[in-house]
Amino acid sequence: MNIYVVLAHPHKGSFNHAIADVVCCSLAEKGHDVVFHDLYLEKFDPILPYEEMGPNPQIHPVIQQHMNEVLKADGLIVIHPNWWGQPPAMLKGWVDRVLAYGVVYRFGPTGQPMGLLQAHSALVLNTSNTPEHVEVGVYGDPLEKLWGLSTLKFCGVENYQRVMFNEVNKSTDEQRKQWLEEVRKQVEAMF
Repeated sequence: MNIYVVLAHPHKGSFNHAIADVVCCSLAEKGHDVVFHDLYLEKFDPILPYEEMGPNPQIHPVIQQHMNEVLKADGLIVIHPNWWGQPPAMLKGWVDRVLAYGVVYRFGPTGQPMGLLQAHSALVLNTSNTPEHVEVGVYGDPLEKLWGLSTLKFCGVENYQRVMFNEVNKSTDEQRKQWLEEVRKQVEAMF
């Protein structure tokens, strides 16, 4: 399988980077082809210019490369922290520019979204410093709404899983090792 992996965290020593390392190694060990993008390392430009919108968009070559890779992918993995109930702006810009109308989705005759991706499986791995009962009970789990109820469904992803690692700021080395083992198991189970 061809798996597209995208990471959005600015600090190379972050737990998000450790997750990405485990993801990529687990996929390679199973013989998958991995396309990996560290958006901050690559200095991805998240700003959607007007020229990329409309009926005759002028797509920047870097964005076209991402689009082509996403369209060829059999599966998607997205890794990012939860900042204010959202992904970092860098990843939001990636969604705006790469998961574009007419490329990964369009609307059918009655207005229903029609996904155009061949990837029918996606795994989203998030970190957070907020306790789970607060994230879900108080804030309504905004990342679940973003990824599970809108973005990935619009693109045609049928099999979706999201795992949140809560209170990373209070976690021990042992807890992080357990979480990384959970990441490995999630990747192997899905792909």
